[in-house]
Parts: sequence; C-alpha cells; structure tokens
Amino acid sequence: MNKVKIILIGLCGVFFLPACSLEEPLVTSVTRENVFGSEQGLEAYSLNFYQQLPSLNDLASMEGSSTDYGVCKSSDAFYTNNYSAETPTSWSWSALRDVNFFIDGIHSPYCTVSQEVKDHYEGIARWFRAWFYYDKLTTYGRVPWFEHCLQSTDFDKMYKNRDSRDEIVTHLIEDLDFAAGHIQTLSSISNTRISKNAAWALKSRVCLFEAAWRKYHNEGTVRWTANALYELAYRAADQVMKSGKASLNTVTCANSYPDATYEKWLADNAMTNPSLGSYRSLFYSKDVMTNEVILGVQASLTDLVTGNANKYWNSTTTGSGACLSRAFIYTYLLKDGSRFTDKSKYSLTEFRNEFTNRDERLAQTVRGPYYQIRGANWRGRRPGMIEGTAITGYHVIKFVEDDVDKNGNDGKNENSLPIIRYAEVLLNYAEAKAELGTLTDGEWSETIGAIRRRAGIEDKAGVTTSKPTSVDNYLKDTFYPDVTDPVLLEIRRERAIELVYEGFRANDLNRWKEGENFVRVPWIGLHVPKLNSPFKVNFYDADDASGGAPKSFYISRDNPPSSHSNKYVKLLPKGSTEQGLVAAPNPDYSGSEAEEDRPQIITYQLSIPRKWHADDRQYLRPIPASIIRDYANRGYTLDQNPGW
Repeated sequence: MNKVKIILIGLCGVFFLPACSLEEPLVTSVTRENVFGSEQGLEAYSLNFYQQLPSLNDLASMEGSSTDYGVCKSSDAFYTNNYSAETPTSWSWSALRDVNFFIDGIHSPYCTVSQEVKDHYEGIARWFRAWFYYDKLTTYGRVPWFEHCLQSTDFDKMYKNRDSRDEIVTHLIEDLDFAAGHIQTLSSISNTRISKNAAWALKSRVCLFEAAWRKYHNEGTVRWTANALYELAYRAADQVMKSGKASLNTVTCANSYPDATYEKWLADNAMTNPSLGSYRSLFYSKDVMTNEVILGVQASLTDLVTGNANKYWNSTTTGSGACLSRAFIYTYLLKDGSRFTDKSKYSLTEFRNEFTNRDERLAQTVRGPYYQIRGANWRGRRPGMIEGTAITGYHVIKFVEDDVDKNGNDGKNENSLPIIRYAEVLLNYAEAKAELGTLTDGEWSETIGAIRRRAGIEDKAGVTTSKPTSVDNYLKDTFYPDVTDPVLLEIRRERAIELVYEGFRANDLNRWKEGENFVRVPWIGLHVPKLNSPFKVNFYDADDASGGAPKSFYISRDNPPSSHSNKYVKLLPKGSTEQGLVAAPNPDYSGSEAEEDRPQIITYQLSIPRKWHADDRQYLRPIPASIIRDYANRGYTLDQNPGW
C-alpha cells in the first residue's frame, strides 16, 4: 500500500500538549484551499492517516514477548519488576492532531465539495480517530478526549484531566457509527482502504473489549452496562456477516511453492504440504486475500513495502527466540473434535506424533514433523531450538515465507498480512452472544463451527454443529480458572488458536481479568524421551550415518558427543537460577528407571521471573510521570492509574 505523506499539520495552529508531539510548529507545504477545495485534496490528505496502521513488520512480531502462551528470551518489562511510571510509553498525540485538523477543515468554509463527499472523508477520519483512541483506552484506560484541533491559547482544554471511560466509549461508538453510515464503500481494491465493513468490524472489537472489561472488572455504569455493549458488539459483527463481502478463506494461496524440486519431492512422497493450507495462506500470500481480509497491508517489492518476519522468527541475530509453550499446544483439538488433554498420559506424546490427526492450524502455525523450507538443507528443517530461534521447539511459521534466503536481512518478506479479518468478526459475534446467554446452536455452527471446519475438524454435535456441554478441565485450570461455562471456554480456546500472535492476546487477558496468566502458564518445551540420547522430531530425516551430519536432537546437561556437537541443546544444571532450559522427570511416566533415563519435561526459566502485582496495576499502563509533572508545573492536574 502506497502511503502518501503530506506535511499539513502546521495549518492546525501552534498548540501544545506536554511531551506528546503536539507543540512543534511545522512547515506548511500546502494551503487549506488545496486540501479542502477538491475531492482529490481530501483523498490525498486522508492517505496520510494510514501511517497509523501497523506495518508488515509490526504485524509479524507484535506479540513476541507480551503473551501468556508465548515464550521468549526477554520478558516484557511490563510483566517483570523493573517497570515504573518513569519508563517511556506511547503517550503521543500527533496522529490525533492530523485527524482533528482534517475533520475541522471539512466543517470549515474552505471545504467546497458535495455533502456526500464530505461525509465519506469525515467517516474515514473518524474511523482513524476511533482507531487511535481504542489503542489509548486499552493501554491507559481513561485519557483526555480531544474533539477538535486546539489553538496555542487553549490551555484549559489542552491541560484538562482524563475523561471517564463512559465518555471515551460514547465517542468511539459515535465515530464508528458515523464511519459505517457515511463511508461509501463496503470493501476496497485489495482491501487496503477503510470501508463500511472495516468500521463495523472495528466497532465489534471496541464494544467487545469494553463489555468484557466492565463485566470482569465490575466497572459497569448506568450509561454503559456490559450487556448493552455486548449487544452492540454482536450487532456490529452481524452487519459484516450479512454484507456478503466477507467469508472464511478456504483455498491455498497461489505462488506459494515455485520450487519445482520441492513440489516433485512432495509428489514422490504422496504428500501435500501440511504446513501451508487455507489458514496460513492468509499470512503467506503475496496479495491480500480479500475474501477474508477486511483490512490488510499489501506487500509490494516495487513500492518497497516489505517485511522482516523471516528475520524475526528464523534468524539467530534478531528476535527474542519467541515461540509457543507446549502448555498452549495442548489446547489444539484432535480432528475428531476430542481434546488432546483427555488422552491418557498425553504429555508423553513425542513431538513428531503431536501433529497426527490434530487441528490443521497446528501444523500451519508451528514447524511440524513434515515442515520444509527452501534453500540450504531444505529437506531437513527442524525447529530452531538448537539455534535459539525457538527456545521451546514450537517454532512459529505463521508469518514467514518458507525460504531461507529471506532469513538473513530485513525487508525481504513479500507476503501481505491482515489487520482485520472475518474470522475475528465471527469470534466477536460468538463471544458477545454467549456472554448474553443468547447464542443458539445454529449461530455456534455459523461462527465457531465454521472456523473449526476450516481447520479440518469433523462435523459433530458439541464441537461444530452445536454448543459444547462439558468443561475442559485442562483448559480451565491452566488458562481460565474462574470460568465454568463450557461455551465460553471453547470460544476462548478458538480465539487464542485462531488469532495466535496477531496482537489480541494481551488485550483479551486484560479484559477478561486473567492477567495472572502471565505468571501462571508454564513455559514448557518439546517432549524429551530421554536425556543424553538422540531422538528425532520428524519423519523424513535419515538415520545418523557415520561421516554424515546427524539429523536428530541431543539434549543433555553434559557436553555432547562429537557426533552431535552441532545438533545439541544444553540444559542448565539442576537447581540453577540462571536463564535457560531446565529439565525434570515427567510425572506421567510410571517407569522405575534412573531419573536421567526417564522422559523429561523441559521448561524455559527467566533469570528475572515475570511478576504480577497483587493490586492488579498491570491491567493499565502508568501515565508517564514526566507528563504528570508537566501538568503540575503549569498548574493543572492529571491523575495516575491505580498502583503506579
């Protein structure tokens, strides 16, 4: 997506909110007449707003260190004990200044286009204002709401205290209703522009977040109850569902594997590629898959719009070793709809057997036993546990291209990525209706059931065609100990799996008041049948041969044998408090062998463990102390979030 950059902000006047990029007088490069005197001027200015949206780099790595289900070498400082109100945060308002200048200009005498055109572009601007304020709401809770561009003398307005959540939510809903009612397109070319469906989808996201926050944090008000917001959430989602412009993708993208040698290998082995299906194609295709993606970022080598997902997830020189915990891998269902954790001694399942007859999204999210990547040693790519790029062995492939040539440098990824997609809308609808207690079996089938069918899960009652009736105790005890409703539990399972690493998880845990997951969920690695003994993680590697590079893993607390010096993972000594991998015998194993000879549970431990404060302060980021001091120095008050 081309982003037209226009320096217009100086037209807004010289106004300054403290330390938030609103106070610098900028150079005016065009006049108000240029901007507001024609539809072309309005369009050109509005394109500048798209810089607010996440880039391809952002979308591929936005949750690397801030989830409960993910493991990484460096914990997010917010979930350790070394974060305070003095730590810099995203308290910036320059993007809002751009939007408010534009909205004010549309309502000025300088704007001479038709009312329909005015309303269309105001709808786009108000969508971006809602996008901006939703981020502020989820980050800080209450913030000041600024409706208009301010002048340099408007001190009382500039330095006003934070508005209530009611005030913010009311304005968000008003902006998104206006956008949905006045933007003229249901969808756009490549779906890289804001549309009516993007407005309805964002409204469903906003209302669902705030509804759950009010329910689980017990902060409902007469003006906005949780149930009122749940109703708005599902009604907004329903608008998208009934539009006829969006559906779940069920095809594999084109141009995925141009390597004829690789395709021949697959054919010779009677295999299709199990790691690239209709789910992963949404994150692999060179073009935005507009059947499901409501708003996306189109990659373009010509326009220099590329990403670095491969470097983040596959390179040893960047990223944080981000990968998934086996505790989360356990939540993927079997294809017959049964629970993996209902199997006897499920934790003893070897890595290469964990993917058998499982939800197809598992092999499309992490490197499984059949995963292949083009380039050097393309027939034998294992999880990056040895290299340190996937420290638990559950190596994410969701956003990457299967080509080692993409791993070494920034900006080589040519795959487009979604910002808003239809599956989220279905999940929003199902959750909102379930929270209201009105979700029918038919609606379950059309939402959760449809998502599961796309993942290869069989049609059956209680799984896809009707709501579940029994509680998954593993899911409940590990992730949601206070939830006893089997329908809500299964919706949360689907939301986590379907949207994994897409930037939703921290907000979901915050709104459900499940922040303790950041310290509760164990960071478990792949199953080790026996320490000091080689074992395989795939089905195509040849047996170790004299003089050849070994194809198996070797995990030990001791130094490796010479044959495995480059295929070796070293554990920390027993009792170590250093950062790294530790092992303990799997209690599900009933044999009487010596401790080192039993199957092991591998866990990654941090040298500074994550900390969740008893006062729950981490549900909101602190208002920067420097901003509060600046207010005070000017004779105004800005209050702080609790606990900070």
